Amino acid sequence: MYYRQISTRRARLAGACALALATTAALAASNAHAAAPAAPGPQGLSAASAGSLAARFGDTSQGSFYDSAHRRLVVNVLDESAADTVRAGGATPRLVSNSLAALRSATATLKAKANIVGTAWVIDPRADKVVVTADRTVDDDRLARLNKIVGDLGSRAVLERTPGKLSLSIAGGDAIWGDTARCSLGFNVVKDGEPYFLTAGHCGKAVKTWSSTQDGAKIAQTETVSFPTNDYSMAKYTDTAAHPSEVDLYNGTSQPITEAGTPLVGQSVERSGSTTKTHTGKVTGLDATVNYQEGTVSGLIKTDVCAEPGDSGGPLFDSSTALGLTSGGSGDCTSGGETYFQPVPEALTALGASIG
Repeated sequence: MYYRQISTRRARLAGACALALATTAALAASNAHAAAPAAPGPQGLSAASAGSLAARFGDTSQGSFYDSAHRRLVVNVLDESAADTVRAGGATPRLVSNSLAALRSATATLKAKANIVGTAWVIDPRADKVVVTADRTVDDDRLARLNKIVGDLGSRAVLERTPGKLSLSIAGGDAIWGDTARCSLGFNVVKDGEPYFLTAGHCGKAVKTWSSTQDGAKIAQTETVSFPTNDYSMAKYTDTAAHPSEVDLYNGTSQPITEAGTPLVGQSVERSGSTTKTHTGKVTGLDATVNYQEGTVSGLIKTDVCAEPGDSGGPLFDSSTALGLTSGGSGDCTSGGETYFQPVPEALTALGASIG
């Protein structure tokens, strides 16, 4: 988690550790033989158009991703008949060995047998595998156990190590302060005609009353928290200031937010946070599970966007579409890293709120 603890003796920020996920050379070699290359296909699709197109293929698709270099949707298939269906539908087929059902079965096995702190896993449609990561806190005994579990999954899974530590991180767009932590505001939302904001669940669990400045006047009160399992919370504004539906870009401008959506693997995205400002990257996985020390969170968006302590709760977005809330990750914005995000649509549905 990317949040900052605040000393009660003086206004000092203490950063939480971050997770650094790095794909190893062995993983790259394994992935190189995971599937046949995608054949040339329709190009010129935006990420939004590709997302709408992906939903049309149903059981034909064994996973899909957005090829931003060629602006096309690549759909994994198991046979030439399915490939013909994908071509006819305006996407690019790619023959793979593992069905999506088989990969989901592998994640179910991991959930049942490998719930080990310091690990994470996600289905990677580009690799046609479940990529399992173990951080530096996983000792030899637990690593041996994990190796056995992953090995038993055969070609459906691969294990990688990371030198970082899997941890949470509080922050986001504009800074929001509590007595014990600083986070970032995610998105302004509306519920029953009243103004609220979303931030990370681990932020809302740590802080009940929010201010826009350190030791400042109260602006909001945490009302609903879901963490662990999920990582979102919602706070109700108690002040009368304007609460525009936008993200601070830290260059004197803001990005209006008009809707919430679900990204594709390969889609370019942007993150804003009160510690590291704005950074861009790509979505590298969906429905990821992360075993934080504080608890397991599932259904996360995995990205190669960096983040640091104080960025928790902040917004992940693509143009005017809200995508996620910063949960946790690895590395930093100097050497690089990877970050996980709580999907916004799931939070809005559960909370009965809407972007606004």
